[in-house]
Amino acid sequence: MSNFNQVLIEGNLTRDPEQRLTPKGTKVTVFSIASNRYFGSGENRTEEVSFFEIEAWNRLAEVCGEYLTKGRGVRVIGRLKQDRWETPEGEHRSKVKVIAREVEFKPQASRQETEALKSAVDGTEDGNSLPDDGTQTDKAAAERPEAMVI
Repeated sequence: MSNFNQVLIEGNLTRDPEQRLTPKGTKVTVFSIASNRYFGSGENRTEEVSFFEIEAWNRLAEVCGEYLTKGRGVRVIGRLKQDRWETPEGEHRSKVKVIAREVEFKPQASRQETEALKSAVDGTEDGNSLPDDGTQTDKAAAERPEAMVI
C-alpha cells in the first residue's frame, strides 16, 4: 500500500526568505509562515498560532526568493519531511518541515507583478523537479487576477 503525504497551509511570512545553493548548485529558498486558527466565540474566542518552515527548490525557489517578503500571505501545497540529527552532545533531535510543490501568492500583487511571475514560471521547460527523490513539481497551475500560483 502506498502512503499519502500532502499538506496545504495558508499563512503569512514571518521573515524575508533566505536563499542558498546546495553543494551541487541547486537553488533552495527557505521561509517561515505563521498560520492562525480561531475557535470559540465572544469573550471565549481564542487564537492559536502555528509556525511552519517551508523549503522551495529549483525554479520555485528562485521565484519565491525574488517575490516573497515578510508579511506576504501565501498558500503552500507540499509534503512533510522530517529531518533527524544528533547534537555534538549526543542528543537526538528532529524537525518537520514542508517541501513546497506549489506556492500561491495571496492578494497584494500588482497586475505588473502578477504578469512578471507568470512570465518567470512559463519560461521553464521542466517545472520544478526536486533533487534526490525524483519528485516532479507542478508548473504554474492556474492564474487568477487576485492571486498567483507557482
